[in-house]
Amino acid sequence: MKHEELGFSGLVEVGESMASGALSPVELTEAMLERIEQLDPKIKSYARVMTDQAREDAKRAETELKAGKRRGPLHGVPVAVKDLCDTKGVVTAFGVAGFQDRIPERDSTVVSKLRDAGAVILGKLEMTEAALITYDPGIEAPIDPWKEDTWCGCSSSGSGVATAAGLCFGSLGSDTGGSIRFPAYCNGVVGLKPTWGRVSRYGVVPLADTLDHVGPLTRKVEDAAAMLGAIAGRDENDPTSLSDTVPDYLSTLDLGVKGIRIGYDEQYCNNGVEPSVQAATRRLLDILKERGAEIVPVTMPDTEEAIQAWGAILNAEALLAHTDMYAARPSSYSEVLKEFLETAKTVTTLDLAKATITRRKFSGQIAALFQSVDLFVAPVMATAAPSLKDFNKLCEQPTGLTDLVSFCSMQDLTGSPTLTLPGGLDANGRPVGCQLVGRHVEEGLLLRAGKAYQDDFTWPNRPPLAM
Repeated sequence: MKHEELGFSGLVEVGESMASGALSPVELTEAMLERIEQLDPKIKSYARVMTDQAREDAKRAETELKAGKRRGPLHGVPVAVKDLCDTKGVVTAFGVAGFQDRIPERDSTVVSKLRDAGAVILGKLEMTEAALITYDPGIEAPIDPWKEDTWCGCSSSGSGVATAAGLCFGSLGSDTGGSIRFPAYCNGVVGLKPTWGRVSRYGVVPLADTLDHVGPLTRKVEDAAAMLGAIAGRDENDPTSLSDTVPDYLSTLDLGVKGIRIGYDEQYCNNGVEPSVQAATRRLLDILKERGAEIVPVTMPDTEEAIQAWGAILNAEALLAHTDMYAARPSSYSEVLKEFLETAKTVTTLDLAKATITRRKFSGQIAALFQSVDLFVAPVMATAAPSLKDFNKLCEQPTGLTDLVSFCSMQDLTGSPTLTLPGGLDANGRPVGCQLVGRHVEEGLLLRAGKAYQDDFTWPNRPPLAM
């Protein structure tokens, strides 16, 4: 099989091929490393490639698989992780050029779990500075493989780009205000933001502790299910991690959506939203309805105060996360990041108290919404993936950040799981899509709905810049 064809195969698919002996982990890893060498100088998705370690991982996986000791669906599969997931002995700079000397002494829990699952870790993926909205001046931004002048999302931009371009079979990103969902949306891939606490954050450089989520980006829904199954679960190193049993997500994927109630607020999903995005949402609902789901009209609670609360909490917690490092190494921070941290100091105790109360109230309103539905649908953005020019214009506006996160931040505030699904391309060749939102620890239901949609809608998965 040609490297291009291999690169765009599914994670579960190549895992099964290796389990049967039809595909070699060593040969597959070499093919992916060669593909990265050929394409990544153009799209810049990797912060660093872990070539030697990947080869060692692949050899170990091949030996184990030949001995019949398969660890699971990820065994021998090349994946990559966002550069805020600590990797023992390998630089983890969290998007800050001044931290290229930061070398962790142990793996983050998610990296340990990927290794335990037998995955081959190809490298660390590029990201915005400290997981905020802009890039460190010393780092080249990744390029959206669908269209060079298109925003590729933040902050897990490298994760979205590498996954879409077939430079890994799945990746890890993090989401504090939309940073799994934006890259998934803008790169036309699947993004799963689990319930807060479902996946350990130990060894993951924080942006905002009570808002941060770690989850997979993949090209297929079943691949996201396999990755979540590997990384989810209780971790004693992270006291906030949930102790709920992790189900076998792959075993329930094909149970379908018959009888499932999906909430749809027509006004919320359409007001100020581009027709191409509306059409993507409508297509998803039509497919799921045809598959037996019930589409239930709902009214979303007002989100304005919730978005403001998210902003106050983000600022306060980001300031806390960086206090010690900033004090010790101020010269390592860019002027933009310094300015953000200085501005964050203006959040008062009253602001934070109000935000905490608003968070509790809004979480209660969303919980009440789930009394009448099992899932609900929402946009990720009001437009198709924007051009870089339009994105930069948005960032220049006083309300630019809150406008950008208006459909995403409240799911980080409530800790609700979400699944972002591609909806194809608009007339200008830019990706569109939408997200499904579920109850806490019901990722399995989200994945079932996503798989039902995927079975009846084939989105394009070979971006022009990755061919």
